[in-house]
Amino acid sequence: MLRITKTFSSLAYLLMIWLSWRWAHNGLDMQFSVGCLFVSGLWLALTRVQLHRLLRTYFDILSRLQMWLPISFGFILSVLAFLSAQHDLVKALAAGSAVGWTYVLIRFLINKKQFEKAGHGPVPKDTWINPPADALSRGTVVLTSGRIAARLLESVGHGEIVVQRPKAELTLFSSYMDRGTTIDDAHQTLQSQAAGGIYIACTPLEPWTDADNQLAWDIANAMLRENIAWKDGHNAWWSKTIEKLPVPKGLKPWLLKKTHATGYDWLGLYFGRRMCNRWTCIAACQELIWRMGRKMRWLGTGMLGLGTGILDPIMPDRFIAEPSYRLLTLADKVAYEARIATANGAQQTATK
Repeated sequence: MLRITKTFSSLAYLLMIWLSWRWAHNGLDMQFSVGCLFVSGLWLALTRVQLHRLLRTYFDILSRLQMWLPISFGFILSVLAFLSAQHDLVKALAAGSAVGWTYVLIRFLINKKQFEKAGHGPVPKDTWINPPADALSRGTVVLTSGRIAARLLESVGHGEIVVQRPKAELTLFSSYMDRGTTIDDAHQTLQSQAAGGIYIACTPLEPWTDADNQLAWDIANAMLRENIAWKDGHNAWWSKTIEKLPVPKGLKPWLLKKTHATGYDWLGLYFGRRMCNRWTCIAACQELIWRMGRKMRWLGTGMLGLGTGILDPIMPDRFIAEPSYRLLTLADKVAYEARIATANGAQQTATK
């Protein structure tokens, strides 16, 4: 159903963009006021159909643009239709269209109050910011701020997933632009992130069992080996190729530097492809979860919802709306602090 919905909505947006362009340049073979009303009405209908989803995913900049641009464009067209109309029916319809856009705007502004800025973008108001590593369960996806978040004006732009070493400390599995696939200590990584930015966490609705965690740990290490093998092979091939090139020796170090692979999937930033040996940060989390046999509804639809995997970048903030996960909130913070207080009280009692 999600794929079908995305296909029709994507085609509808493309149709509306084409109709808007044609109206602006050549008209629609109808008088000006009726043309304005027609385009505004279609934009209003499409926005109304998508309204619930767009309000729920307000934290995503694409969702915000899908609200602000049609509201601005549609309301202006409604006003132009009303002012230029020569028939009472057209005036009435134009007024109704303006009222419809006002309703959408009010819903948008009311929904906006349920979010607050954290880092570079909005998050739900009751989000637990920078929860300690001890509060994170296995399988939790940690979403952090960073350069990508700053560029997109979003709260988060990087993702990692919590995997526990067998009977040992928590780790974070991910992929970095400068290092490729990684397994890092969770406490140290989160302390560093909290010192320079913010992070939030989404925990799986179906908690991981010990068997799930063991499977995830084995998969994470397998993916790490696959990434290292690809990186080493890629760099070795380029090294041999550049060595044979008939270019000045002083140019070869520069070429080696430019072709050096870190293990990060750079094309994955723009194309939602699934690779077997290199990933973006959130794609690494996705791949691990998929290899465990768990599915996530919003991933893998591709361009126009056709399953192509093209032009469908996997954005970290979309985990906030992932149905199989839930965002850690201030209620979780209160419960965590209560557990810590109880544990400390019991420890003090035992030492007396």
